[in-house]
Amino acid sequence: MSAFLISLAVIFVAELGDKSQLMAMTFATRFRALPVLIGITAATALVHLASVALGAALGAALPTGPISIIAGVAFIGFALWTLRGDELDDDERDKAKRATGSAILAVGGAFFLAELGDKTMLATVTLAADHGGLLGLTGVWLGSTVGMVAADALAIVVGQMLGRKLPERVIKYGAAAGFAVFGVLLLFEGITA
Repeated sequence: MSAFLISLAVIFVAELGDKSQLMAMTFATRFRALPVLIGITAATALVHLASVALGAALGAALPTGPISIIAGVAFIGFALWTLRGDELDDDERDKAKRATGSAILAVGGAFFLAELGDKTMLATVTLAADHGGLLGLTGVWLGSTVGMVAADALAIVVGQMLGRKLPERVIKYGAAAGFAVFGVLLLFEGITA
C-alpha cells in the first residue's frame, strides 16, 4: 500500500504543469472529456507498466543503498527540471488540435509518445527500482497510473470548464518542492542503509 500511495503522490505532483498535462487541456478543448480520459489512461498504463518492468530489472541488479542514493539524486534532478519548466510548443499544440479519427486513439497515441522519456516515466522507473516484489511493483504501477490520470483529469476539467491554465508559478514551485523533499528523504534512506 505504501508503494501505491508514494507513487500516486509523486507522479501526481510530477504531472502538474508537465507538457502532457498541457496536452490534456488542449485535447479537452476539442474532444469530450471521457474519450480524452480513456486515451490518457490507456497510454499511461502501458508506459508505466514498461517503466515498472525497467525499474524492477534495475532494482534486482543493484543493492538497495545505492538505489536509494541514485533515486534521491534523480528526484532532486526532477525538482530542478520542474523549476526549469515544461511547455507545449506550437507544433505540439497544433497536432493536438488537428487530431482526427477516434479521439481515444488520437489522445492515447499522443500521450504514449509524449511520455516516453518524460520525467513521470523516469520517476516511475526510479520508484519501481526502490520498491521490489510483486506487491511493491504492482503498487508503483497502479499508483503512478492513478496519480498521472488524476492530474490529467484535473487538466481536462480545467480545459473544458475554464479554458485556461492553473496558476503556473504555484504549480511549478509546488511540484519542485515535492520532488526535492522526496529526493532528500531517499538520499537519507540510502546513506543510512
